[in-house]
Amino acid sequence: MRNPADAPALFFAPFVSSTMRAEAHWIDYNGHLNAAYYNVFFDRAVDEAFGLVGLGPGYVEERKASFFVVESHIRYRRELRENDPVRVTLQLLAFDEKRIHYFMELHHAAEGWLAASCENLSLHVDMRTRKVAAFPPDILANLAVMRAAHARLPHPEDAGRSITMPERGEDEYEPQIAFGTRH
Repeated sequence: MRNPADAPALFFAPFVSSTMRAEAHWIDYNGHLNAAYYNVFFDRAVDEAFGLVGLGPGYVEERKASFFVVESHIRYRRELRENDPVRVTLQLLAFDEKRIHYFMELHHAAEGWLAASCENLSLHVDMRTRKVAAFPPDILANLAVMRAAHARLPHPEDAGRSITMPERGEDEYEPQIAFGTRH
């Protein structure tokens, strides 16, 4: 078991993932990245970011525990196409002894524009019982260091949004985002 004193000295605020690319077989019949694969990018970034606090793939094997997403909200802002390079930023918004709440943005890595955002709530789970359990003290200490770094960031405008349909006449509703335009 790790010592709480081994907590990382600092975290980037926000965390920035490695560069990833939209793969050819992820492109749908509309000629852009299928919605499901935006989630793949977010999931890979979560593995990178929370690996830094000790919640990487080895955590399941070593400690017989993990964390599961129990709620997620994705906003698709601009379409991605084959081979587009992307990076994900992650901001830890809050945590307690059993939960982590975080917000991510998927950006085109070369041009910087926002392709999507994702807000998640995850629960810490004992893999032997498959029940929610408290994080170990060293993981809590690492999360505290990450949260302290991320607390300096502004609260994301899209965090806490709910899905609603604006009250308008039948002919007045138009999408806010035009996916048909390229970058």
